[in-house]
Amino acid sequence: MNVLPFQAAPSTSDPAPYAALLEGLLEATWLVDGQSRCILAVNAAATRLLGMPPEQLLGQVVESLAQTPEDVLFWQEAATDPRALLNSETMMRHAEGHLLWVTRRITFIAPGESVLPTRGGYWLVAMYDQTRQRQSEDEREALVAELQATLESTADGILVADLAGRMRSFNRRFASMWGIPADLLRERDDEAVQLWMRRSVSDAAAYATRLAAIQDAPLLQSSDILKLLDGRVLERVSLPQFSRGRPIGRVYSYRDLSEKLAASQRIEELAHSDMLTGLPNRRALGERIEYMKAVAKRENSLFALLNVDLDRFQQINETLGHAYGDRVLKEVAERLKDCLREVDSVARVSGDQFALLIHQADARGAEHAARRVQETMSRPFSFDTLSFTVTCSTGIALFPGDGSNADELMASAERAMHWVKESGRGGFHFHRPRKEVDLLSRMRLDHAMRQALQEAQFRLHFQPQIALVSGQVIGAEALIRWRDPLRGEISPSEFIPVAEESGFVVAIGEWVLQQAVEQASAWLRKGWRMPVAVNVSALQFQQSRFVDTVALALRSSGLPPALLELELTEGILLGDAEEALHRLKALAALGVCMSIDDFGTGYSSLAYLKRFPIQRLKIDRSFIQGLPADASDAGIVNAIIQMGQALRLHVIAEGVETEAQREFLARAGCDEFQGFLYAPALDAAAFEERVWRSGKAPPGRGGRHLLGGLLS
Repeated sequence: MNVLPFQAAPSTSDPAPYAALLEGLLEATWLVDGQSRCILAVNAAATRLLGMPPEQLLGQVVESLAQTPEDVLFWQEAATDPRALLNSETMMRHAEGHLLWVTRRITFIAPGESVLPTRGGYWLVAMYDQTRQRQSEDEREALVAELQATLESTADGILVADLAGRMRSFNRRFASMWGIPADLLRERDDEAVQLWMRRSVSDAAAYATRLAAIQDAPLLQSSDILKLLDGRVLERVSLPQFSRGRPIGRVYSYRDLSEKLAASQRIEELAHSDMLTGLPNRRALGERIEYMKAVAKRENSLFALLNVDLDRFQQINETLGHAYGDRVLKEVAERLKDCLREVDSVARVSGDQFALLIHQADARGAEHAARRVQETMSRPFSFDTLSFTVTCSTGIALFPGDGSNADELMASAERAMHWVKESGRGGFHFHRPRKEVDLLSRMRLDHAMRQALQEAQFRLHFQPQIALVSGQVIGAEALIRWRDPLRGEISPSEFIPVAEESGFVVAIGEWVLQQAVEQASAWLRKGWRMPVAVNVSALQFQQSRFVDTVALALRSSGLPPALLELELTEGILLGDAEEALHRLKALAALGVCMSIDDFGTGYSSLAYLKRFPIQRLKIDRSFIQGLPADASDAGIVNAIIQMGQALRLHVIAEGVETEAQREFLARAGCDEFQGFLYAPALDAAAFEERVWRSGKAPPGRGGRHLLGGLLS
């Protein structure tokens, strides 16, 4: 600082000559007497800084305004050393009590070199307010700390780079995810870090090309999948970083998708594989048949399907236990695989039933395959000290003569297998078209059905559906029943297939729909809110006016759409997928609920299930019968429940007959069940007696409530 041009020592009682000089300084300034340490003059900047008027400052001993030990020490030393200087940051107290951060400089000004320090001279105290700057720095440091804490708290790896690709910041997750050595990060060696990352990916060239493209486009937002050499899969999301509206860099976030992809793959495997034997399941077999059907049509070739069912296998479970039964099934699976060619396939379709798909095989080739099966199964089974023989019955179906799709082929092969069972077991048999007597019987049954609809011989029963957690009734499935005056009760499993073949199932389905919604509406008028589920056949669903039929039934009955659930088979989803999706969306727009019935016995795609507006999956009773002892059934049921949870669908199991089955389903996370354990299908009056008159009607599913016991 420049020395003031004093010519002679002024009088301490007359500071006026220096007032104009101090006012010319931008900094807050005091003039202090060298002998008395009293403030002789101040400028306006000083009074504003401390919030004190000049008269409050003038005459004050400077030590009384010292706020830090540093100031006190300085003034003590200044008494003996006038050449002492002080230039540092310190604190001053404002008149209102708060502290100010200032940069403070104290300089001694001598009026003449011969004058002793104790006899004359002045101290110039200049201060510059740094409070706002300090506050800004503190806020900036706090913000940086918060941002760093945020970066470290996320599970993603974060890397921040400038426009040239140089690292500006990163979190520890980024370093650990890529396994980058600590010395590279400490040195901020950008080139070495980028080289490390390139060498960590499977395709280094593609990685480098894509990264260069991202860096060349400052405004680009991108998402990429990176496969690392160690098998992990990372998702990289890149977003531009802006400051004052201009790009200044880029933020990369890395997320490890390995566990998520492995879980999805496991669910897919469980959906297509048998848990016990590792073979493809019925669904995978159906997909394989559809593929081979396309190949056969393209190449004008044939293929065969063999249904292999073990004879008297239940005796093994009952005599030796299920553990031995499982060992037998595993051995059978290995034997069947060994007797096939590489182009052929084997699947386990149910408990002790297997299916073999023989590629490019006519009747002779199918027979050779069946004889190989008989031969390999004729060898004794030996476990521990036990040796025994297991025979099998094999049914054969040929494409295209015995079926044009997977369902028809599997049904034909199964019918042929049952013929072997009825004929004494232990052999094989080709599927044969129905005899004329069978056709005549079916014609008579079809005629009787049509008469029954006109004469009101059909009736509906309702089977309660129960929430596993609460044990409350949350819905009912409407099931058709038929009592013929001459034949007595006729099972739906007998007349429904005939109705489907003749097309009469459409008329029956419309009758069931109308009756079900009218019954639900009647219950609603009584104050009972009971959702009702109705089965829909594939042929009925494919009718062009099906959606209109559902809408008309709802309007005529006055039933809220949310109280109607349509149970669709997986086969519905395998025709024209886009048309099915269009129809399902139209039904969803009406407000009705939809579910997939007998799930696990068909072969619908997970991709379709994600797209279609489905609310529930219904596990087929064939997978429930063996629970909890059958490992295969347990694995399939667990897989379906996990799949339903992954797709956010409710899962209901049908055919639950024992408490052990119910407990297994509850542990597995199944939502609902129905079956004889609670009640069989009941007529409307018996249903009301069972559900409501007990006074325990519970809340309904999905926000719907059953107002049981509240009579209007």
